[in-house]
Formats: sequence, structure tokens, C-alpha cells
Amino acid sequence: MSTQSSKPARELTRPVHVGNVQVGGGAPVSVQSMCTTKTDDPAATLAQIRSLADAGCEIVRVAIPSAAVLDGFQEICRESPLPVVADIHFDYRLAIEAARRGASAMRLNPGNIGSWDRVDACIDAAGEAGIPIRIGVNAGSLDRQIDAREDLTQPQKLVQSAVSFVRHFQERGFDDIVMSAKVHDVPATIETNRELSRLLPEVPLHIGVTEAGTMLQGTVKNVSALSVLLSEGIGDTMRLSLTADPVEEVKVAWELLGALGMRRLHPELVSCPTCGRCQVNMIPIAEEVERRLQSVKAPISVAVMGCAVNGPGEAKGADIGMASGRGEALLFANGESIRKVPEEHMVDELFAEIERRFG
Repeated sequence: MSTQSSKPARELTRPVHVGNVQVGGGAPVSVQSMCTTKTDDPAATLAQIRSLADAGCEIVRVAIPSAAVLDGFQEICRESPLPVVADIHFDYRLAIEAARRGASAMRLNPGNIGSWDRVDACIDAAGEAGIPIRIGVNAGSLDRQIDAREDLTQPQKLVQSAVSFVRHFQERGFDDIVMSAKVHDVPATIETNRELSRLLPEVPLHIGVTEAGTMLQGTVKNVSALSVLLSEGIGDTMRLSLTADPVEEVKVAWELLGALGMRRLHPELVSCPTCGRCQVNMIPIAEEVERRLQSVKAPISVAVMGCAVNGPGEAKGADIGMASGRGEALLFANGESIRKVPEEHMVDELFAEIERRFG
């Protein structure tokens, strides 16, 4: 096997720049989300973008449903701490104007824009502005001829539509492309993106499960699909769509990247599930530690164990932690004991030690 072919797929994709964020070309997998505020309310939208940025979001998408929101969109682009992607459907003129108003990229569904002349006008506008286009395909925006074919499965329709769109862009000399093909079904998401990675190895992929559902179901579906793809080296940027506060999308995305050992932004909490040996009320203790870790910026591993069985030995890979006993807890770091502390002060003592060691 050649050296090149043994590399993860994301290292073989072409680098594309969305503002100051590189997507593809072996860059770290970036985290995206989308604003739920109204674009003609720039103050509310910018407040949400700042919250997303604080949570670790790196690229944000903003809807442009009509020309009436363009002035607000321009202000958002000017003031946003994150690169802003213009989300366009149906009206090609909105894409052209968004490119002129400061968008860092546009997200376009060629399948619902209309004629190729209109799509080409969007391509030209992006080229003039020097910004990339994410070609977004889903069940509602397939190539019409491909969508009408009854001999194709949904993943096959998504892949063939995506490839046809990408080839058109490339034939026009526009290669500043990111591709996404989204569906709400987990197996279809995996199959579709595997095939896109094979057929379009040079094109960065934006991955995620669309219309995944509310917090619990949406998290499970997104993590089920994306953990497979990311572990196979597929996917250059991602959004974990949830019917929830978009900040939650970002939190889940970072937890996923951390769990896969790819990127870590926040501390990892390692906590035992408790059992009959546990002599403290473990669940609220772990929840308090998790809450307080939100203000810790160091990407450390913190263990909270309920008894000696799950103490320093089992959690020796953690940077720091505590194991509870009757009336006291043992603080430890990297599997080595530090000191014993009274049960009523164990969380405070744990965080005092985190502050001392990691700032």
C-alpha cells in the first residue's frame, strides 16, 4: 500500500478556508453550529454567536430567508467573532448579495436554486468575493432527474446528486468547495459519506445527521454516525444538529472529539456509575464536579470515584481525581495519592488542587 493511500481521508482533501478556519487538508476537524435567532435582529444574533464562540464553536451559519434581512446580515458579518456562512435556499440573488455583504462562505443547495444559470451566478459571486461554497444536498434538494429514479436507494441518490453538483462546479473552474450530504437516518449517513469520500477524495466533507431530534435522541444519532465516520478518517468539519439551544450542539461535538482522542477543549470527567459499595451520594457529587469544570479551561482528565475499587488504580490514567470512602475522600494525581480530605470538603479540595496544578 502506498504512503498516500494509507493516510486518513481527511488528510487527502483540499484545504478550504472559511474565514480564518481551515477546513480539509489535514486540518483539525472544526466544529460548526447555526444561529436560531432572526437575522434581522443583529443584536440577538451576535449575542448568540458570542455564546457559541465561548462554547468552542469555530464556524457559524446564519439563515438568509429574504432580502429584508440583508442589512442585519451585513452587520452580523462585520461584528461576528466567528466566520459567518450565509445559508441560502431558493433565491440565487440572496447568495450573490450575501457574498457582497461580507459572508465568509455560502451554503447552497443547487437542487433548489433553479436553473444552472442561477447556480453559475452564485459560483461567480463566490469567486469574485474569494469565498468557498458548501454544496449542501439532502433529501429535499436532490438533482431532479436523479430523485425521480426508483432504482436508486436514498444514499445512492444523495451521492449521485452530490457528485453531479461537484463536477459542475469543477468544470467551471471553481474548486473552493466543501460537500455535505445529509439525511436523518444513521446507516444512510454512514453509507453516503463513505461513498462520497471514495468518489470525491479531494473535496472536504461537512458531516452530521440532519433533523436528528431533541437533545437525547439527536445526540445519540449524531454520535452513532459521526463516531464511525471520524474514526475512519472521514469528515473535515461537522455540525451535530439538535432541536435544542445551539450551544448544546457545540458541547456535544467537543465531547465527541474528546472521546475519540482527536481534540479536547474542556476537561474530561471520568466518574463511576456507583453500586452498593458506594458510601456517598455519588450522583450529585459528580454533577457538581461537572458543573464546576465548565469554568476550567485546561483539557485535563478528572476522575470522581465512589469507592476504593474504582479509586486511583482504575482511574490512574486521569490527571487528577478523588475516591470516596466513609467520611473522607482520597485525592490522587496520575494514580498517585496526594492526601485524604473530609467528605464535606472533598469537592472544594479537589478544585483547589486543580487550580494549584493547572491554573
